[in-house]
Amino acid sequence: MENNLRLPAEWEPQSAVLIAWPHPNTDWNYMLPEVTKCFQQIAAAILDDEDLIVAAPGDPLAIADTIKSNKKFRLHTFSVPTNDTWARDFGPITMLSPSGSPVLLNFVFNAWGMKFAANLDNLITPTLDMLGAFDCPIEDHLDFVLEGGSVESDGKGCILTTEECLLSVNRNGHLSQEEIECHLKRVFNASKVIWLRNGALAGDDTDSHIDTLARFAPDDTILYVGCDNPADEHFVGLQAMEKELCEATNAAGQPFRLIKLPFPDPVFDEDGLRLPATYANFLITNHSVLVPTYAQPENDARALELIASTFPGRKVVGIDCRALIKQHGSLHCVTMQLPVGVIS
Repeated sequence: MENNLRLPAEWEPQSAVLIAWPHPNTDWNYMLPEVTKCFQQIAAAILDDEDLIVAAPGDPLAIADTIKSNKKFRLHTFSVPTNDTWARDFGPITMLSPSGSPVLLNFVFNAWGMKFAANLDNLITPTLDMLGAFDCPIEDHLDFVLEGGSVESDGKGCILTTEECLLSVNRNGHLSQEEIECHLKRVFNASKVIWLRNGALAGDDTDSHIDTLARFAPDDTILYVGCDNPADEHFVGLQAMEKELCEATNAAGQPFRLIKLPFPDPVFDEDGLRLPATYANFLITNHSVLVPTYAQPENDARALELIASTFPGRKVVGIDCRALIKQHGSLHCVTMQLPVGVIS
């Protein structure tokens, strides 16, 4: 069957953002007040710009009273059982028809190669659909494991991903790289897949999700994590990734404009293990870019400045995500944008 759909870029018009709220039965239990404050800030920033869908078990209406925003946009709450809060990876991936009509793709989510429980999170997208959250058709792709954080689209037929993630034996280990690339091209109607062989952040459970390393931006631009400190454990890998990006071209064979984001100073957990702090894990909304910050004034300010220069006309909002990285993710990881037409 001919596929005339298109995987849009994140900066294209949106109808809402999906998040899943932390609760006592998630891994956030030991620090629930701290992480809830972070989620409240993210939710309020989204609601200042567009609608927000919140999935949570029990009575999610109670969440509404804890979110302070200008109430310009609507908060949609749904009672849905969840294992955790990483909506980027279990949420639907939206394709658009030539007329702009959306279709949601529902892939298998197995918690980044069966590292954690995912029995509930794998059902969130169809459950939300059953509850009337979406106003467009859903296509199940239950023969393929894929997380939203593992692929980036420039909206023009080019997909950016990493070998470490998509070639993981616990995802689609029965398929070769060539077979996976063919599958991505077919499902996303893409003309080119760029595979990064290098680049990984210490403490990252996702096996190098692309949204922790390099992100598409308008005008054939890629924002990426750089490391200029030879003493840092990431230096060799990120320098090699930078070289790969310099050699990469878009679907038309043209090189990208590259903008190197600062590398946050090391952040460690209570056991002294390094956490995957990254400025690449930003969320683009209709009129804003929400950027994770880490209480590092110089690095935070430089990251906000560079991202603002890449998205002219959008307000750049820094959100302290030190709480989120304690569970090895950041801002983009807990959100999934839903293009125009997904909700009524």
